[in-house]
Amino acid sequence: MREHLLSRPEAIEDFPFGPDVAVFKVKGRMFATLSRHRGVDASNLKCDPNEAQALRDIFPGVLPGYHMNKKHWNTVLLDGTVPDYEIERMADRSYGLVVKGLRKIERQSLEMAYGADILYR
Repeated sequence: MREHLLSRPEAIEDFPFGPDVAVFKVKGRMFATLSRHRGVDASNLKCDPNEAQALRDIFPGVLPGYHMNKKHWNTVLLDGTVPDYEIERMADRSYGLVVKGLRKIERQSLEMAYGADILYR
């Protein structure tokens, strides 16, 4: 998961909450975390509110965002209950939502450098 998150254009890993929570950012804005949730590896991912609830209904390993705005963030347990391809899709969607919310100049800079297909896949 860490490798996938860092593969996104200009993604960085930071530890502003201490060594137990890796925070992944693009242009200073968080799009994911990696930590342990009740003894299980987990990732917080930004999500469209309608999709967030649907994912919670479908997958038992998708929960309301732990320590996050539960309307816009999900906690995804990395325990095998959610297929890897779905976790990567959710991570890419989280990244894309954060890029779309960047200041116009930052967003356009990324779009020019990498293309919309890469940023919003």
